[in-house]
Amino acid sequence: MKLSHILAAGLVSIAAFSASVARAADEFLTIQLKDGPVVIKLANDVAPNHVKRLEELAKKGEYDNVAFHRVIKGFMAQTGDVQYGNMSKNFKPEMAGMGGSSLPDLKAEFSKVPFERGTVGMARAQDPDSANSQFFIMFAPGDFLNGQYTVVGQVVSGMEFVDKIKLGEGQNGEVSNPDRMIKVTVGKP
Repeated sequence: MKLSHILAAGLVSIAAFSASVARAADEFLTIQLKDGPVVIKLANDVAPNHVKRLEELAKKGEYDNVAFHRVIKGFMAQTGDVQYGNMSKNFKPEMAGMGGSSLPDLKAEFSKVPFERGTVGMARAQDPDSANSQFFIMFAPGDFLNGQYTVVGQVVSGMEFVDKIKLGEGQNGEVSNPDRMIKVTVGKP
């Protein structure tokens, strides 16, 4: 009788451990760039709805082949327009940056987490509750964004590959013949 209780308790412990290991793997997003992988630690504790959206779109493969349509030296690289930015299907460079996913926009999840080098934030229009699928990776600190945009994560490895993303031109950073996210997956590589 005692052996069956010990066995049951052991199985429950294994199941709980397996669930926590699976969730720990889900705490990362990996973006394969031309020069190598970029691993992002997702901020589920800060912006759970936005993190869930990134994971959902990545798991569906919607971020694969999406352009970095706006890249400003010393500021950030923006991507994630799954509607107009997919370079392998229906790519519309003149529209890239104006679209989103087929899912509804998200309510802002602003926080006190600062925008520093490697911070990943959600792009949006003037309406604070208009973030959808687009996001950006900071090349340098951007204090003026603090509390104004939702932070969704932090690059923990591969920032040297982010630094090699093709830069845009002009004040808006529009990129001709842009680099792309080759593949985006949930978890570490």
